[in-house]
Amino acid sequence: MKDQTMYIPTFRDVLDAHERIRPYIHRTPVLTSTYLNGLTGAELFFKCESFQKAGAFKARGASNAVFGLTEEQAAKGVATHSSGNHGLSLSYAAGRRGIPCTVVMPRTAPQAKKDAVKGYGGRVVECEPSTSSREAVFAEVVAETGAEFVHPYNDPRVIAGQGTCSRELNEQVEGLDAVIAPIGGGGMISGTCLTLSNVAPNIKIYAAEPKQADDAARSFKAGHIIADDAPETVADGLKVPLKELTWHFVRNHVTDILTAEEDEIVDAMKTIWKRMKIVMEPSSAVPLATILRNPNVFKGKRVGVIITGGNVDLDKLPWMKG
Repeated sequence: MKDQTMYIPTFRDVLDAHERIRPYIHRTPVLTSTYLNGLTGAELFFKCESFQKAGAFKARGASNAVFGLTEEQAAKGVATHSSGNHGLSLSYAAGRRGIPCTVVMPRTAPQAKKDAVKGYGGRVVECEPSTSSREAVFAEVVAETGAEFVHPYNDPRVIAGQGTCSRELNEQVEGLDAVIAPIGGGGMISGTCLTLSNVAPNIKIYAAEPKQADDAARSFKAGHIIADDAPETVADGLKVPLKELTWHFVRNHVTDILTAEEDEIVDAMKTIWKRMKIVMEPSSAVPLATILRNPNVFKGKRVGVIITGGNVDLDKLPWMKG
């Protein structure tokens, strides 16, 4: 099998992915808020991947990987390690193709995401909440099953699938000056870079990251990957480090990586819930938090904001006490 991480996807791969996954995804809506425009001084266009199949943008990349497998590869199923959304999205896609899926998840991952993996027919194997433990347990799973590894983000099939989101956004909103999305491992940002550098190279691409898990921002400034093993942040989907393939896109196409504090992330999440009535997870609130923290960067601009997912544990919202 060729090493998937060695292949840098092209825009042709994004176009092929969009055709392949169209039956299995939603073309998600773009919503606006007069209140948030007034608050930020920018025109914000929210691409709501919280309304996507499986509740997150990762259904795009997962579906592209699963439905791109040969019959021989598919027969052994797929496996991944994930804090949640990629795992449940891969389970969703595998279920649609009728093949097995195993997901290695940190024991601290939200119960809602573990339940969703199982609900789509996937198997959960728990590990400790660190990158090193996750990779060690995953190696055991692959040895046991022989399943096809679909990396959460350092995989050209996944990046090409994620690139379909900004392709839709660019078709839905004319004249964007910038697009901002959360960054953890960098799959969504890489797909955004891949698409926009081809169809709208004038659009600036910003990544948003929690200050308490700011390895991508530090990597961006240092010019090489800096990886944290087990950062702590309310934005549970953004705890993983960049890898070689996503770093390629970040270093070549991202304008800047902006950060926000934990209380700013929670406040932004609460504001969107209250004002736009959109159920979103903390990771999805990081872009608005960074816009509010850096108003001069976005003032007077037309900005696409990617809301990446809505798989939140409703019994443990971050503003609840106790």
